[in-house]
Amino acid sequence: MSQSLFQTIQLGQLTLNNRIVMPPMTRSRASQQGNVANDMMATYYAQRASAGLIVAEGTQISAMGQGYAWTPGIYSQEQIAGWKKVTDAVHAENGVIFAQLWHVGRVTHPDNIGGAQPISSSALKAEGVKVFIDNGSDEPGFVDVVEPREMTKEDIKAVIQEYHQAALNAVEAGFDGIELHAANGYLINQFIDSESNNRTDEYGGSLENRLRFLDEVVATLVDAIGADKVGVRLAPLTTLNGTVDANPLETYPAAAKVLNKHNIAYMHIAEVDWDDAPETPVEFKRDMRESFSNVLIWAGKYDAEKAEQAINDGLADMIGFGRPFVSNPDLPSRIENGHPLAPHDPNTLFGGAEKGLTDYPVYAK
Repeated sequence: MSQSLFQTIQLGQLTLNNRIVMPPMTRSRASQQGNVANDMMATYYAQRASAGLIVAEGTQISAMGQGYAWTPGIYSQEQIAGWKKVTDAVHAENGVIFAQLWHVGRVTHPDNIGGAQPISSSALKAEGVKVFIDNGSDEPGFVDVVEPREMTKEDIKAVIQEYHQAALNAVEAGFDGIELHAANGYLINQFIDSESNNRTDEYGGSLENRLRFLDEVVATLVDAIGADKVGVRLAPLTTLNGTVDANPLETYPAAAKVLNKHNIAYMHIAEVDWDDAPETPVEFKRDMRESFSNVLIWAGKYDAEKAEQAINDGLADMIGFGRPFVSNPDLPSRIENGHPLAPHDPNTLFGGAEKGLTDYPVYAK
């Protein structure tokens, strides 16, 4: 049985029951029209409320921030009301839930953003990346992304304001806090990583400049709702959605120091987790730990034993278990009691209804 995973931990003003995190996972089941969180989603999250912390799926901060069909937003009153159902359901089960604020930047298609051209740090297309659009059937249609336009200074200011408002909306919707999605090749990552940012102004070029947008967005989130309610997710060594950094071992400890300066509640790091992915170097994990003082979460390919080790070694404070939470709503109990984990059905991850979302049972002997 895991010991360290089941110790309480302080996260900002909150005391969490355990150190198990349900990380954000896109499930593409928001109600149409309007991309509104719904009763089915409320049931799904409430079933998983025994996690120490739930970070809800990526939630676009504006119509332009949407990358895929059927993902939820948090910029309309209807969307805020939809999320209130979710947060009420989780809180009724004594859970803690943060919203993940998401702007995809160039990882989209005009069909998902009202016909507009996507925006990014630079006018560079994410090569080989596809997104899905609503093609009028239950099966999403996958299409190539298009070349974005480089954001102007006015665009940058406007998006920073959208993040500010989205954080206020999340608190209005009953979330305990927010996580800024700065990982996996989406907008903020497009500014951070050297190969997706060829700007020549104060938002491009040097490492300090490439981290400026992250710095300014975190500052506005802290201003909106307080540092104790803000987390940030980074993905230092992944190359998802076409963003690559020439020197991530230097870039990401520097990013961690930027976050540390704001005294935010946590930093959440997504490790590469495909089947034959390389292990994240321990030295790099130590660098990230030394660069950030508050709660540090790692996620990616962890089992109970590896999670326990990471906490005992002082490299992590909490551990995210992604796909296991899809098919094991009672995951903490299964880990604690050594019960086997149920496999998930990859065919029901995205889109659809209750099947593959809320119909996975708890463990029964």
